[in-house]
Amino acid sequence: MTNVVIKTENLVKRYGALTAVNGLSLEVYEGEIFGFLGPNGAGKTTSINMLCGLLRPDAGRVLVRGVPMDGGTAETRTRVGMCPQTIVLWERLTCLEQLEFMGQMYGLSGDRARRRSLKLLDDLDLADSRNKQARTLSGGMQRRLNLAMALVHDPEIVVLDEPEAGLDPQSRVRVREYLQSLARHKTVILTTHNMDEADRVVDRVAIIDHGELLELDTPEALKQRVGEGDVIEIRLAEGRHDEAGARSALAGLAAEVRLEPAAHTLRVRALNAVGQLADILAALARAGIQPSDVNIRANTLEDVFLKLTGRRLRE
Repeated sequence: MTNVVIKTENLVKRYGALTAVNGLSLEVYEGEIFGFLGPNGAGKTTSINMLCGLLRPDAGRVLVRGVPMDGGTAETRTRVGMCPQTIVLWERLTCLEQLEFMGQMYGLSGDRARRRSLKLLDDLDLADSRNKQARTLSGGMQRRLNLAMALVHDPEIVVLDEPEAGLDPQSRVRVREYLQSLARHKTVILTTHNMDEADRVVDRVAIIDHGELLELDTPEALKQRVGEGDVIEIRLAEGRHDEAGARSALAGLAAEVRLEPAAHTLRVRALNAVGQLADILAALARAGIQPSDVNIRANTLEDVFLKLTGRRLRE
């Protein structure tokens, strides 16, 4: 049986006339990497701030291991570590001093805070900079130190708001690998705008917009059932090509069928094209249409996201 570590029940948060989160209900499982995706202003940051106890909901509640976050014990709240999108550091403290101080604020002994701090600095490739002041670090190093600050008290659940924002490719890969290693013994909840990274990292993803949950599933399942579908490019053998015949043959199998005569290519769009490919090719063969080559461009998480939230720019 899957263990639920965080459960939200009909969370609502309003700012005046604006409802930032509207009836959010979901469960996050032990040991998974759970992603929140949504356009700017969709309610992602407000949602995770309520998840970790920084914001009190106007209605609904958050349960951590069955215990309400709001009004719960200090132990319940310290089960969660939060890394905000905005880097929050003391400029004139060294990396090691930052972490030791934060650890002691969470109630760790001086010795344990130091051991945890040194381990995190090593894990996040900051050991050589442990005695450098935060103001002297690069942006990527500051981002990794900010992540370490959320982990110093060894929380069971780690909540990360855009943890890869502003990172170069090398730092992004390092943070991604570290998050994946964390999920072996912690639960990770993150927001991101990077669809490729989300597809690589998360186990399940919640897509929200206008404060409401639109979809919640694994990336693979979403790509198989939401969006315009995979694109199959079928290069045809020489001869007469009949677009109407192909469209008729693929009725019920494909959402779109288009012939590009100059390229001798039939472009077919269908959800779960890999699973349907044998049926699609068989239907074309029955119609006398013979392929010479087949390529598939898979439906992406970005395709799913745009189908659900639209293409209008958000500020």
